[in-house]
Amino acid sequence: MSGCPRFSRLVGSFMSISATRRLSITVLLTAVSACAQIDLGGEWAATFFEDLPHRGGVQLGDYTGLPLNEGGWRKAQSWDESARSTFERQCIPHVVTYAMRGPANIRFSKIVDPISGELQAYSLLGSYGRPRTIWMDGREHPSPLAPHTWAGFSTGHWERNMLVVETTHIKTGWLLRNGAPTSDLATMTEYYTRYGNYLLLVTFINDPVYLDEPFIRSSNFVLSLTTNADAWGHCGPAQIIDELGGRPAGWVPHYLPGQTPHIEEFLKKSGVPAAAARGGAATTYPEYMMKIEKGELDTRVFVPIAPGKSFDRVVSPQTTETIGDVQILQVQGNVYLLSGAGANMAVQVGEDGVLLVDTGNGKFNGQVLAAIRTLSKKPIRFIVDTSADTDHLGGNETLAAAGKAAGGGRATDSGGPGAMVFAQQTVLAAVSAPTGQKALLPVGGWPTESYPESKELFLNDEAIQLFHVPAAHSDGDSLAFFRRSDVVVSGEIFSTMSYPVIDRGGSINGVIAGLNRIIEITIPKDWQEGGTMVIPAHGRICDEADVVEYRDMVTIIRDRIQDMLQKGMTLDQVKAARPTLEYDSRYDNDAWTTSMFIEAVYRSLSKK
Repeated sequence: MSGCPRFSRLVGSFMSISATRRLSITVLLTAVSACAQIDLGGEWAATFFEDLPHRGGVQLGDYTGLPLNEGGWRKAQSWDESARSTFERQCIPHVVTYAMRGPANIRFSKIVDPISGELQAYSLLGSYGRPRTIWMDGREHPSPLAPHTWAGFSTGHWERNMLVVETTHIKTGWLLRNGAPTSDLATMTEYYTRYGNYLLLVTFINDPVYLDEPFIRSSNFVLSLTTNADAWGHCGPAQIIDELGGRPAGWVPHYLPGQTPHIEEFLKKSGVPAAAARGGAATTYPEYMMKIEKGELDTRVFVPIAPGKSFDRVVSPQTTETIGDVQILQVQGNVYLLSGAGANMAVQVGEDGVLLVDTGNGKFNGQVLAAIRTLSKKPIRFIVDTSADTDHLGGNETLAAAGKAAGGGRATDSGGPGAMVFAQQTVLAAVSAPTGQKALLPVGGWPTESYPESKELFLNDEAIQLFHVPAAHSDGDSLAFFRRSDVVVSGEIFSTMSYPVIDRGGSINGVIAGLNRIIEITIPKDWQEGGTMVIPAHGRICDEADVVEYRDMVTIIRDRIQDMLQKGMTLDQVKAARPTLEYDSRYDNDAWTTSMFIEAVYRSLSKK
């Protein structure tokens, strides 16, 4: 073993698992015999034994054997399978955390350097998922700001004769096809071992949001000389039809807490105890059967959440946004993301000059200017403010003064007009002030041009549309749509780092309307992935599928709180019922807490 130092990490990971579980995967260790690469190339057919029912006929309400935490179970039980027929979800393929469950053929193909013959990557095709590239050349995983995909980003290395594959940047997905979830923070490690004509895959899925411990499962394949793995063709907007009919735009099917007949149906048909059916780390061990036989199950955590009930919070460490060095990442076309100086900024560059959407908090203007100069030496012509939030327009004065408009800008100390600043008209009212009061920004940071509902710009051979979304995050929100680059900048209507903030004149229904407007504008390229890209206020680059997940989350929470209001529940009772439970470990943060969000939604829905 000393000849392959990486093997020690694998042994360490196994030693951290219980003795019972180590025994179940000892076959992996017995496969380690020599420090050599084994050829995995060829066509492989999936074989299933005791796990076949979970592959083909898993029922809603059956989460047995899954180490779901309370949030994971809560999200799973709210899942309505009608969601797969909605317009935005019909083309979603199997996410990589589930794709290898087939049953389908797969094909391993080598990608080698044509000169040296060295292995650069494996291509993995089939398994009802998207084609995967497993990079074997030692490259690093992308920035956390990079887009996520259904296949994720995979790198591999050899642990003696076992291929170890690590995958990150995975979209929100599922463990089973009944709503058992994985979040976009999930990562996956796979171990491929070949035994002659048989291939064993053991998969570890780690998810700090929905799992109490890694979910481990194995899949088996046999070498097949007569089959052919299928890439599963094409599925894009042209193939989508209205399968349900008559449903309003933005409809999100889901089950409200306590209104889950499918759970009771599974329990009655299967005879599985309710505590076991909901899964959990303890239920994945053989010892759990003894507890069932002895009637020792603890059912307290399975009581439906109701007014006055509260549970100990299960929260994983939340990665918080830090203000530091500005990061630059190309989105697509002429548009780049600048992150690290407050809210995300978008930069469009070209022969005509530079256009900025938002300017950050103003504390790192020097770094922002330096970052822009790495992309273009041209002047900043236009600035667009998506809201009146100080972390979006705090750099207006300095960056506008550093720019140079062709005409119509504000005069600067250098004697010429600076960049023109565009914003919805209520933003201008918010940052200025009536006579005798202190303005939010110095006059040099105010918008030079305001608009009521929309504005059209043209720069660098590209049309840019600005759309006002009324009463969303605030009363002055705008979306920016770069039509040639096919990029939408969402402002505070959408974020991957927090619940939507509801502020001056904002409303929860306005936020949902704004998210649905983004979904109307965006068009996915293929398999509900790529195409129009979206820059959120905070967090990574996204596409329509990511916005759909966020929209669904916000809509589900809105519907739950609306139902509680109709039942006459007070704000304290709504908070105690925890209508956001399964999402808290993903979106709660110190700046905009779950309690603040619930209160904002409650008060928004309470207004007549």
